[in-house]
Amino acid sequence: MSYIPRKLPQRIAVNGIHVEMFAAGTGRPLLFLHGSEGLDSEAPFLSELARHFSVVAPSHPGFGHSELPAHFSSVDDLSYFYLDLLESLDLADVLLVGVSLGGWIAAEIAVKTPARVGALVVAGAMGVKLGKREERDIVDIFSLPGSTVRELTYSDARFAVQADPPDEALAYLLARNMEAAALYGWLPYMHNPKLKHRLHRIAVSTLVLWGENDRIVSPQFGREYCARIPTGRFELIERAGHYPHIERPGEFASRILRFVGTGG
Repeated sequence: MSYIPRKLPQRIAVNGIHVEMFAAGTGRPLLFLHGSEGLDSEAPFLSELARHFSVVAPSHPGFGHSELPAHFSSVDDLSYFYLDLLESLDLADVLLVGVSLGGWIAAEIAVKTPARVGALVVAGAMGVKLGKREERDIVDIFSLPGSTVRELTYSDARFAVQADPPDEALAYLLARNMEAAALYGWLPYMHNPKLKHRLHRIAVSTLVLWGENDRIVSPQFGREYCARIPTGRFELIERAGHYPHIERPGEFASRILRFVGTGG
């Protein structure tokens, strides 16, 4: 049941930067931003979301088979890339959904401009430092063995299993994804020191989802994160860890649908 990033079926160029992309469904546009695990085009949560929305889900620059521009080095760069993507595709009233690292990117987009974003959903979001200097808010995924990180990531141990050894193509994707995650999130570790002071700028309806068994970023961190967003609403997803969209795809989609139905 391990999560396997695969080559995505489409490609798009944004200001000359070529990235791979999953796109499916009809209805309100939904831009999904993945975490450091990369994106699996066959993941059930994508098909669940595509039943109700017009889903656009790229691999971030540097992840999967997407191009990494030489001048990209921060999540800030990614946020401006996605603002350009929204303009390039002429998307409006977008439901912006980000998980983990993708939640950080989504928050950076939302504090910059609400022009094309109609609502925001983040799950297990990184991007801010809320504890004291000597306290670790987010588990250091780069210093621990991969098996340990997977165990901490998932509530259901079946999802923590990974083929050993992986085939060459999968090994390449996994290594490239981890390298890109380190590029964007290494220093300072998985946060922008200024973002927590900007979260008050998020004006669109916001749903903050968290796995109740998240051991990468605790639910208490999630509650404090949400409290800094004036429009934020916090919800736990039971029997889920850091990636509720992978472990509980149906519940993940239903929470988003309910949120949209109540004005999100």
